[in-house]
Amino acid sequence: MSGTQGEPVAKLKAFWNSRYAKAGDEYVYGTEPNAFLAAWAAKLAHGGRVLCVADGEGRNSVWLAKQGFRVTAIDVSEEGVAKARSLAAREGAKVDAQVADVTRFDFGRSRYDAIVSIFLHLPAKARRATHRRAVEALEPGGAFVYEAYGPEQPGYGTGGPPEPELLHPLADVLGDFEGCTIEHAFTGVRRVLEGRAHQGDGYVVQVIARRRTAPA
Repeated sequence: MSGTQGEPVAKLKAFWNSRYAKAGDEYVYGTEPNAFLAAWAAKLAHGGRVLCVADGEGRNSVWLAKQGFRVTAIDVSEEGVAKARSLAAREGAKVDAQVADVTRFDFGRSRYDAIVSIFLHLPAKARRATHRRAVEALEPGGAFVYEAYGPEQPGYGTGGPPEPELLHPLADVLGDFEGCTIEHAFTGVRRVLEGRAHQGDGYVVQVIARRRTAPA
């Protein structure tokens, strides 16, 4: 989905605004939630505060709001956020959808019960910094839910960025989550069916990291 990917924000805004606007009423990645997120949502604090980063056209934030969570969603694309707001209105869901660059967004401290990052691809330095700020923004016991394409994904040709510097192995991602208990870690192939942009087998990296309530 939409992130900063190491390029000037203006260029990224233009890229994602064009992609979402050209799709018209179609949702590029569909309107159903990411399957990995949906499978793990029951383990999140029911009714808690959730931040969805790089949420694109809103499929994940709107679904979470419909499950009873209090949801804030950010994305760099004005077009994406406009479509997310439209989807929320159509579904009768309350989502605080904001235009923001995830690498500059003020996460705050101990603010959220969960933070969701689905197919956000950042260069390594930006990824580490963003994840560490996100951990600080979690309440003790709060969870970070992460899925992105891994280094092998370009060979599958089913979505995601082609640049290798944006596709990180599981071991590197796990290093971002000091002060957390890792509840789930997976790298491998799964079927990803999300709109027309993600269709077929994809090589993914998944992490569920929960901020510890006390020092280990």
